[in-house]
Amino acid sequence: MSYPLSSEQKALKARARELAETFRGRAPRWDQTEEYPWENVKDLVEAGFMGMTVPKAYGGAERTIFDTVLVIEEVAKACGISGRIVVDANLGVVSAVVHYATDAQKRRWLPKVVEGDKPAICITEPEAGTAATDMAATAVRKGDRWILNGTKRWITGAGISHLHLVFCRLVEAGGDLGIGALVVERGAPGFTLGPRIPTLGLRGIPEGMLIFKNCEVPADNLVVGKDGFGKLMAAYNAQRLGAATVALGIAQGAYEEALAFSKTRRQFGREICEFQGIQWMLADMILKLEASRLLIHRAAVNAGDGLPDKFEAALAKTFAAESAIEVTSQALQVFGGDGYSRELPLERMLRDVRMFTIGGGTVQAMRNLIAAEILGRRFTQRRG
Repeated sequence: MSYPLSSEQKALKARARELAETFRGRAPRWDQTEEYPWENVKDLVEAGFMGMTVPKAYGGAERTIFDTVLVIEEVAKACGISGRIVVDANLGVVSAVVHYATDAQKRRWLPKVVEGDKPAICITEPEAGTAATDMAATAVRKGDRWILNGTKRWITGAGISHLHLVFCRLVEAGGDLGIGALVVERGAPGFTLGPRIPTLGLRGIPEGMLIFKNCEVPADNLVVGKDGFGKLMAAYNAQRLGAATVALGIAQGAYEEALAFSKTRRQFGREICEFQGIQWMLADMILKLEASRLLIHRAAVNAGDGLPDKFEAALAKTFAAESAIEVTSQALQVFGGDGYSRELPLERMLRDVRMFTIGGGTVQAMRNLIAAEILGRRFTQRRG
């Protein structure tokens, strides 16, 4: 069940499903070797799934967020890592650049995404996680340069991404301009890569630390300037919706594995799907999946050609992320001991899906946002 799809959207979804079948056989490799799936990225580029939301003038397909989540779900069913790459190549950083950057900036950066770069959004710091406004990274304007100092942690794609949208405090002429964002390209003077962070799941995408020490960034790399935090978080709502969709896709894939298995696995002389205990598990799974999908699709459809509403994005991310853990765990349970084995994909899916209640805004922070909205208050965080 979903919002009605046009014939073009159905064809788009079918293309994504066909490509995902290719990814299915490769998915264990990226998990085991912890290598970035460049082979999959090449296929995503050829399919036109990198930079789907990029305007045609800059080489993209100029698709909507709704089109994008349709593709993300299908890809994530087979490979959560690849689903996450599709998110980053269409939402978050791309959303910010499309909506706030100048024409010249778009012409410099957006074609790189269409060609296969997974840009990195750089918010979290060692002492600034959920309290993002506590960030210490600072860029000081000096002539035609910003001099950036600070450390970013838990950066998805560290060492892989070429483009980095770095949230930082801006200082110009001795005045604090608040939080804005610069695009820092790999290889910029003073930009070094810190250690990789070993992770429970999604192991094919590196999580790591970025270190900026008197990093020189051209002045015209400023995407969002004075007091730009609100704009940046508006773009980040698209990233959150993408994350919710990856969680949904992984869980949907796990459910489909469990459903098929329940129809063939025989115990006590009949298929296990005939047992009421299994039937209730399957029913609970599909309830959570359908509700998650409707919340995601509502937020995407209502965004139109713009950015998702923060309330609708928070609802979708919170429900889909928590439901995905429950669904994937139940799907593993249907397989019994075999589900616990690394010979099947269920244990990998469960590890992959676990991060979505944390990354992109914890579900606790999302509940604060939701509560503030329904109580008629603006959600703000303490500013340092």
